[in-house]
Amino acid sequence: MLLPQTKEREYRFKLALRIGLPIFALILAFISHTLIKNYQNLHSSFYIEAVLIILISIYFIFYLIYNGFSVKITDDVTKTFTREYLYNYLTQEIKDKKEYTLILISINNLNDINNLYGIKNGDRVLREAVEWIVEQLKREGIENFPLGHIKGGDFILGLKGLKTKYTTLLELMCLKANEFKVGDIEVKISGAITDTSYSREIDYLIENLFETIEKKRNPKLSDKNENISPNELESLVISAIAKRDFILMSQDIFEDKAVQFHECFVKIKTQSGKVIFPKSYLKVINKLGLGIEFDLAVLETVLHYHRNSSKRFAINVLPTSIRNEKFLSRAKELLKENKSELMFVLFEMEYYSHTSRYNAIIQSLKKYGVSFAIDRVASIHTSFLYLRELDIDVIRFDTYYSRKEKLEKNRSIIEGFNLIAHEKGIKSWIKNIEDEDTFLVVKEIGIDFVQGKYLSNLEEMKE
Repeated sequence: MLLPQTKEREYRFKLALRIGLPIFALILAFISHTLIKNYQNLHSSFYIEAVLIILISIYFIFYLIYNGFSVKITDDVTKTFTREYLYNYLTQEIKDKKEYTLILISINNLNDINNLYGIKNGDRVLREAVEWIVEQLKREGIENFPLGHIKGGDFILGLKGLKTKYTTLLELMCLKANEFKVGDIEVKISGAITDTSYSREIDYLIENLFETIEKKRNPKLSDKNENISPNELESLVISAIAKRDFILMSQDIFEDKAVQFHECFVKIKTQSGKVIFPKSYLKVINKLGLGIEFDLAVLETVLHYHRNSSKRFAINVLPTSIRNEKFLSRAKELLKENKSELMFVLFEMEYYSHTSRYNAIIQSLKKYGVSFAIDRVASIHTSFLYLRELDIDVIRFDTYYSRKEKLEKNRSIIEGFNLIAHEKGIKSWIKNIEDEDTFLVVKEIGIDFVQGKYLSNLEEMKE
């Protein structure tokens, strides 16, 4: 029997005792009192006491039953801990034990299984995946461990000790997972591991597990600031935004042989001299809800550096900022004061459900000399919608197409987007071009703006 099921039964048994014993004690006390005081003749108070005891008992029973059902320990499908109970359980475990390890086991293709085989088969896969996890650990002599269903196909289990003790076990499990099937259904499983040497806060540990597994799936997401603890990283980011401790870099964007504008890149500089890169600080900004403050700080800094310059800069703006009245109001004030031309680069995936609202925002900012680019075009399914609905000026192709072989393989797709954009009076843009062969293919296709190390390097912006 799994630990979650044991805990569930234990909880139900204790609930039954809490319901039954007080009632039994009340009735016993009532009978004893009646027999002692009124052995021969029952007084009218007996009936009053009887009614009161019955009413109190009924109330007590219903209260405990209601309260008992409000506490859910096990997940209905997998019979593992629910997310809320698992968080509480692991928090206490970490508090009680000096060394503790968390392991994430993830079914990568659960969504595909649900779509192809139906939700019932998806539930079956979840149940059998739990049995498989338990069986693998049982072979290593590990039993009675906390295991919980976090979301979708993601399970987290807790083990005593540091991760060095279990790293080989996880690698072996991931290797054996290649052979794991449920009937004819192929199940893709991956895993990640962390321990209390990273942090002693459950939220940070679980966040680290999902980041680790995402980096395994996409090695390009490797983090240069992994040696900074989560608490320290949050503190450094908050301080840097408040003090405007930014390192601003720029790179030229060319049309033919002429520089048309410059893209701005932001790194955070700490008091100790550490440099924090976007992949690290953006997740903190999003988590703490500092996107508006960050974008305004960057906008103020860029405009301050080039208040008397004719240079045109492109800066990335978060979707939470572009739809926020505080950001829009302050941005318009800054643009009016500095009279500088800027381009706001928007991430494609975020705008598909609000096209009419974003179009109104785009129109209002264009009056202040702002042009708009949509990033990562031809990567998410909403690209055609943006070209049709949004009054944008530039589209930037996803970096997936920034290598010659990818461009050649998908040439018809890029040429199609390029033609549609030009027909609507929209310019096209591609970045990360690093060699002559790719550059020549880009020019053959007819992409307007080209950016990359082949043409220019990053340079630090100066006042």
